[in-house]
Amino acid sequence: MSMKSLIDKDGEVRELTADDLKKFKPLSEENPALYAKIKKGVGERGSQKSPTKVPISIRVSPDVAEFFRAKGKGWQGRIDNVLKDYVAHHK
Repeated sequence: MSMKSLIDKDGEVRELTADDLKKFKPLSEENPALYAKIKKGVGERGSQKSPTKVPISIRVSPDVAEFFRAKGKGWQGRIDNVLKDYVAHHK
């Protein structure tokens, strides 16, 4: 049984009927490969590769925050590396 085209003669998407909706299948059934790609990239974080960091809140000078943020994504990790280096040299 074929489904009536979703596009009308003017090239517009027509209003869906209850019959149309009954014929729809979940993407996971219709295209499992595409569903897996979308699912993998949305809202799921993989397991930690190294020990979990401890969330804290610190205050820094505006120029320090601006410097690290200006370097782009990963700026908090760069601050962590600077602090690790400091700790290593001051034990």
